[in-house]
Amino acid sequence: MANIKQQIKRNKTNEKRRLLNQSFKSSVKTSIKAVELAIQANDKEQALSALAYAHKKLDKGQAKGIYHKNFVARHKSQLTRLVNQL
Repeated sequence: MANIKQQIKRNKTNEKRRLLNQSFKSSVKTSIKAVELAIQANDKEQALSALAYAHKKLDKGQAKGIYHKNFVARHKSQLTRLVNQL
C-alpha cells in the first residue's frame, strides 16, 4: 500500500481507468460477436449495420489508446472479409 499521497491518488485514477477500459473492451467484443452472428444467420443487411458499428467501436478504442493500430486493422479486415463473402 502506498504511503505517499500523490501515489494514493494515482492508484485511484488507475483503478477507475482500468474499469472503464475493461467495460469498453467488453462492448467491442459484443459488437464483433453481433457481426459474426449476423453472418451465421446469412443476414447481409444486419451484418453490414453491425459491421459499421464494430468499425466505429474499434476506431474509438484505437483513438483512446486502448488498442494498438495493428489490432484494430486486423479485426476490421477480418470482419469485412467475412461480410463480403455473404
